[in-house]
Amino acid sequence: MNIIIVSRKHGRSRMVSSWMLAPLFVFLLAILTGIGYFGYQFLTPQELVVINEQATNEWIHRVESQSEEVAKARVYTEEQINALRIRLAELQGRLTRLDALGERLVDVANLDEGEFDFSLPPAVGGPESDTLEYTPPDFIYVLDELAAQIDNREQQLKVLNSLLGDRKIQSETFVAGRPIIKGGWMSSRYGYRNDPFTGKLAWHDGVDFAAKDGSSIVSVASGVVTWAGPRYGYGELVEINHGNGYVTRYGHCKEILVEVGDVVKKSDIIALMGSTGRSTGPHVHFEVLLNGKSVDPAKYIDRTARFN
Repeated sequence: MNIIIVSRKHGRSRMVSSWMLAPLFVFLLAILTGIGYFGYQFLTPQELVVINEQATNEWIHRVESQSEEVAKARVYTEEQINALRIRLAELQGRLTRLDALGERLVDVANLDEGEFDFSLPPAVGGPESDTLEYTPPDFIYVLDELAAQIDNREQQLKVLNSLLGDRKIQSETFVAGRPIIKGGWMSSRYGYRNDPFTGKLAWHDGVDFAAKDGSSIVSVASGVVTWAGPRYGYGELVEINHGNGYVTRYGHCKEILVEVGDVVKKSDIIALMGSTGRSTGPHVHFEVLLNGKSVDPAKYIDRTARFN
């Protein structure tokens, strides 16, 4: 089969065989087929699957799992908060005890209460300066560090309190001073003297302090009363054991103000001056015994507490 092609411009004609146009037909057919296929795909409505039962179940499972995690996190957080509350309460209690111990030390050491007032926060200050960025550390770590610092301070205060307590006890039991508060005079010394009743030379185991009748007699050191009542030669007698082998006696009392077993402190009034027993007038017969033997009270009267 032949096809004649006539040109309008030149008025000429040309004969073409049909086999030469076959590729062109094939190309045009392929284009039309492609256009038809894509047009069909575009114009035909497609069934869109957004979610199905399996996806729904998976999402439900995820939500339930996340809810469980949130509940666990809430329980854990509450437990941590309660633990922190307990920890803070313990630290506050320890700080309260430290404050009480500090106030006691101020009292024992006779420090100025205005300078060491444990009821007030420490005084601090200074001009404002550039500050560095601060990253808050782990809260638990801060609490542990604070607890360690409190432990350290607690140990130091305990040692200091022990040392000051020992010092105060030693000062209180240190035999020193006169058995009368004020006034009076030493009317007889320790050692040999002429007996006031016989005039003969006789040994005197103590010293005598004369003063007004009814004057206060005080303990020269802290101790325990081991005698409170009449004794031959002494009249009304008070005897006090101060420990470390020391015993003091106060004789010729008008009235005794303590009883056996009483614990007395240094400078406590234990009796009133009188003239009971073998006496010529109102005075106190004062003796100091060390390990059961009398010693000269003068060296204890003249000295002061070395721990003050």
